[in-house]
Amino acid sequence: MSNSLYCQSKRDFDTHFRPQCQSLNPQPCYSNLSHESHTSPNISPEGQYSTLESSTGVGSYPMYRSASAFNFSGNGSHGSILSSNSYPDNPDNSPLSNSCVTEDFGDLKYKLRELESAMLGPDTDTIDSYCHAFVGGTHVTPLEMDSWGRVVDMIARKDLKQVLVACAKAVAENDQLVAQWLMDELRQMVSVSGEPIQRLGAYMLEGLVARQADSGSSIYKALRCKEPASADLLSYMHLLFEVCPYIKFGYMSANGAIAEAMKDERRVHIIDFQIGQGSQWVTLLQAFAARPGGPPHICITGIDDSYSAYARGGGLNIVGQRLSRLAQTCKVPFEFRVVDISGCRVQFKDLGVKHGDALAVNFAFMLHHMPDESVTTENHRDRLIRLAKGLNPKVVTLVEQECNTNTASFLPRFQETLDYYTAMFESMDVTLPRAHKDRINVEQHCLARDVVNLIACEGVERVERHELLGKWRSRFTMAGFRPYPLSTLVNSTIKTLLKNYCDRYRLEERNGALYLGWMNRDLVASCAWQCS
Repeated sequence: MSNSLYCQSKRDFDTHFRPQCQSLNPQPCYSNLSHESHTSPNISPEGQYSTLESSTGVGSYPMYRSASAFNFSGNGSHGSILSSNSYPDNPDNSPLSNSCVTEDFGDLKYKLRELESAMLGPDTDTIDSYCHAFVGGTHVTPLEMDSWGRVVDMIARKDLKQVLVACAKAVAENDQLVAQWLMDELRQMVSVSGEPIQRLGAYMLEGLVARQADSGSSIYKALRCKEPASADLLSYMHLLFEVCPYIKFGYMSANGAIAEAMKDERRVHIIDFQIGQGSQWVTLLQAFAARPGGPPHICITGIDDSYSAYARGGGLNIVGQRLSRLAQTCKVPFEFRVVDISGCRVQFKDLGVKHGDALAVNFAFMLHHMPDESVTTENHRDRLIRLAKGLNPKVVTLVEQECNTNTASFLPRFQETLDYYTAMFESMDVTLPRAHKDRINVEQHCLARDVVNLIACEGVERVERHELLGKWRSRFTMAGFRPYPLSTLVNSTIKTLLKNYCDRYRLEERNGALYLGWMNRDLVASCAWQCS
């Protein structure tokens, strides 16, 4: 059974299922977001790709363009002005970009005006607006002036990451003038068809614009209403599944733990708290079919979510029919049960646990959508873990993104999102060519919405609330679980899987858990638990 667990061709896999992108699945326990219309991404009349619905509810903020219009070439362009080592009224020829410190406010304003005119044109008034804020006795400190100099230098160097962070800082401090200035600059630097950081920057800027305009919820709801046709969305999810190993890694590691725990059982009941398209269970059913002595009776209880339901174009009966056909082909006794409610509303009575069943509970890319004690006194995150403990399962599997965004305040959360998704976008860049016709759709519909939610929304409206494995470990331990040892076969099988991908992916086993990362950044963590 061990080797057969993952020995399945892509053709056989696709015959039964097209997998889901589990990480994009806000639960209705936060808010009731409906699908009002479904359209393709917007293409502007000039042929420039606009990202999300940045014009929705954000007042005067315009959509930004896809291609950068800000040229820093050395042929007399704006960039050559900023990189010059000589400036008017600067007798010692020290670069202004290194420091804006001066005690002459008029001189500071003159220099900033010259730089702004070079970058933005002669008709802009950002510097005038900012400088007017100091008129009337307000003292401009050397530290403030020096900060401006550093920001101008970031822009001159086209340091997109640092400009994004500076803009987020201005938004966090409610410095609207500086935030608007930097957003204008960022619009010239980001591109949904550019380098990985430019593409990510486009969606992070979208989140900043929405947050600054206090329309994060409106933007997020607009994204849900602008989803593509369900068949197209499912296609984008499938493409993401193929080009990145993250979801495959999560499924394989969880299935390995379940197969190991159930190797001697005759009746197996799996409760999947977010079954999506059911694709996780294809290889496991085939593995049980090949088990010496014959397969066990398998019951899978699937809990639905609105995002997956829309992508599949119907209810969980579709998943049940597919799995039933597969089980019949494999001659595996099979039963499928539907729990047609969101995970946060599930109670013990909904799960249909029978005496004598060997029980496995699967939390794959699901629990981070559950609000915890920092959001609601109901604390569905810990409630579901305790519910799983009360079922007395043989094994509980957990797969989550290794990211710390749950309780972090805005600015640290922004920086964590920037770091995490930079690695994600870079990893996609090596397997999905930028010229691929669906790449923008994959990133917009399978990743961008999460990014916007993390940046633009707060409270119950922020449904992306990831935690590091150390925090999950504390939650499971407090609920009465202890780690379930990982199979060495799972580790070696995943290493074999990664040979089909770029060598910059890395797999590590630490403290009883598996981590899949890109270069030096952990992206997904997987572990298993048993009752103490």
